[in-house]
This record gives sequence, C-alpha cells and structure tokens, in this order.
Amino acid sequence: MKKHITSLLFALLVLGLKAQTPVLTLDSCFALAKANNAQLLTDQLEIQKAQEVKAQVFTKHFPQVSISYLAYYAARPIIEYGINDIQDDDLGAFLSALITTLNDPEGANMGLPTEINLMEKGHGVNATAMMPVYAGGRILNGNRLANVGIEAAQLKAEVSERDMLENIESTYYLVLGLQDKVHTVESALALTDSLDHIVDVALKAGLITKSDKLRLALKQNELKANQLQLNNGIVLASQLLCQQIGITYPEDGLTLDTASFSIKNHADALRENFIRPEQQLLQLQIDAEKLRKKLTLGEALPQVGIGGTYSYGNLVRKYKGNAIALAQVSIPLTQWWETSHKLKEHNIAIREAELMQKDLTEKMGLQVKQAYNQMVEAEALMQSDKAALDMAQENYRLAELNYRAGMNTITDVLEAHALLLQAKNAITDRQITYLTACRRYHDLSGQ
Repeated sequence: MKKHITSLLFALLVLGLKAQTPVLTLDSCFALAKANNAQLLTDQLEIQKAQEVKAQVFTKHFPQVSISYLAYYAARPIIEYGINDIQDDDLGAFLSALITTLNDPEGANMGLPTEINLMEKGHGVNATAMMPVYAGGRILNGNRLANVGIEAAQLKAEVSERDMLENIESTYYLVLGLQDKVHTVESALALTDSLDHIVDVALKAGLITKSDKLRLALKQNELKANQLQLNNGIVLASQLLCQQIGITYPEDGLTLDTASFSIKNHADALRENFIRPEQQLLQLQIDAEKLRKKLTLGEALPQVGIGGTYSYGNLVRKYKGNAIALAQVSIPLTQWWETSHKLKEHNIAIREAELMQKDLTEKMGLQVKQAYNQMVEAEALMQSDKAALDMAQENYRLAELNYRAGMNTITDVLEAHALLLQAKNAITDRQITYLTACRRYHDLSGQ
C-alpha cells in the first residue's frame, strides 16, 4: 500500500510538473524523501536484517532435525567369518566335519558355506532430532542480543532520518534564499534603470560627465552578473533538493512554498534533559558488549541436549528399522583458559564503551547549548539587521534626492545603493541562519 501511495504521489507530481508546476512544501519534500531517499530506504532494510537475525536465533529453541541417506557397495564383504576363524578347535573340527558330510555329493548335498560374508552392499535412511536443554545461556542471551540489534537499527534509522530531513530543510531554505536574492537584484536593476534615465537627462544638460554614465553602466553589469550567478545557484540547489527527495528535476524548475521562509516563532527556552537517540545507541553498545561477554562465558559451560534417531534400511542382510534415544552432555574442560582471556577482553571493551558514553554525552550537552545560542543569536541579530535595512533604505532615498538636486554625485548614489543591496541580502542570510538553527536545536533537544 505504501508503494502504491508513493507511486501515485510521484505520478501526480510529474504530471503536475509537465502541465503546471506545483508548489513544493517542506512537508511534501519530507514525505517524498521518506518514500524515495536511498539512505532512508537502506536504513529500513537494516532494520529488516536485524529482525531476520532475531528470527534465526529463535530457531535455536526448537529441535534440530536432520535426515541422511547412506548407500554402499564394497569390493569385498566388510565382515568375513568362517570355520577357520572359530577359536575353539573341537567346535571348529565338529562343524567342519558336519558341513563336509552334509555337502557330500553322494549324500543330501545341502551346499552349506564354510564361511559367512556380511555387509557387502546395502542402503538406508536415518533421521535424527536433537533438542538443546541447556546451552550455557547462549540461546537466551542470543535472543537478547538480537533484540538489542533491532533497537539499535531503529535508533540509527531515526538519527539518519533526522539528519537527512535537516539537510533537506537546509537545501530548501537555500533555494528560497537564492530566489529571494534574485528578487532583490531585480529590484536593484529596476532602481538603476530609473537612475539611467536621470543620468541621461543630466548628461545631455551638461550637468554631469560621461564618467558618471560609465559608473552606472558598470553597476548594472555587476548586478546582471550577480543575477546570473544566483540563477545558476538556484538550478544547482534545486537539483540537489530533487536528488535528496528522490525525484527528477523538472525542466521548468521548482516552485517552493515561500511561506516556509517566514519567521513565525521566537526562540524556545533551553531544554537540556532530552535523551537523544545517540545516547541511547551508546547505552545499547554497552548492553550488547555485556551480552557478548555472557555468550563467551556460555561457550565454556556444560552443554546438555536430548534427542532421538530412527533408521530404516538394508545395511546388513534385510530391511529393518530401529529407534535410539539420545542424551548428550558436553563439558569443555580445557576451554576455560582461553575463555578467561576472552572475558577480560570483553571487560575492557565494556569499560571503553562506558568512557565513550560519558565523553560523548558531555559533548552532546555542549552541542545542544551551542545550537540554542546560535538560534538566540540569529534571532537577536535579525532585529539589528532590520534596523540596518531601514537605515540603508533611508540613506539611499536621501542620496537619490540629493543627486536629483545636484548635491551628490552618482558615486554617492551607487554607494548608498550597494549598502541597501547588502542590507537586504543580510536579512535573507540571517533568516536562513535562524531557520536552520531552529531546526538543529529542535532536533537536538527533542522539541
């Protein structure tokens, strides 16, 4: 059902792109990524692999049954026993005389053999079943280790999905930011076009020199070059976004939801008590090593099993069947020496994992604080950027008025215009910084 829904969503998206490019929201990008992204799909396969490992361990609870077939043909009988092999001389002599008499051609001539030949050829089927009663705790601990493997695979998938969606959101904002800067450049070009008319009039009136006209033309060329670079950047960033969410880049480009680029919420309060999936993975690493230690210990403990075997065939002279009950007790006597060193190795690995857990937990705590500070700082700097933008707009307005009144040069106007463009781009960059910082902090703090 999931595959059908994904296919339908993708088909509608492709058809819509051909007819009318749809608005791609962040949520739709996330949905497409979960259905199509190679890394996220691989993580789901890793979970399935861990589940299959658990199923493999579960089979150890049941009897191990095997069936075999044996057939043989000997060049000479395996067992040859005759009159001459009898240790009792009197009995041997008596049987030899009796057989000779019975085989006398003038008598009954019964044709009795002087020796018996057995196991010259034969075949048979054998079925054996063994049930483990006690295996040193390896079956129980193997199941526990398999459960740890499933939980670890799920947590890794959670971390991978979180990081992937964070990257997708950053790319999404990058495209929106570049598009916003293109609009800013277009507005700047419109302003220079209006100045171009004023400069032409002033040049004809002899109020300015051709150098002023040249400076304005150079500024216009600079803006057009900037516009071209931004458009190329939009294409590359859009193609990256399509690759991340697993769709084909449409020929007429992407249309993104500009509402996602707006600032709606203020920075939240700092939250430090959230247990991140990475911390849970570190604990699972310790648990897994402890279980491996128990499995190693189980290899040196007695092994007990019961079972039975049944065979049927013609292995000697005639077809017959037989059943045998089996009991097995295995005590590894010389394995303790090696096992003791293996257990020490596991103790060292456990200690290493505990030290790594402590160190990384402290670093992750600092990481959350850093993400929070970056979010708060970006929000505070946005306010100063807005004030700077207001000042730049007023500065440009006054510079243009003074130029029209002949009190400024075109250089003063172009400098004011450059400051205005810089202030607008700073607002865009700060919005991207704030939105990505919010996403990062919320992911790390669980909010």
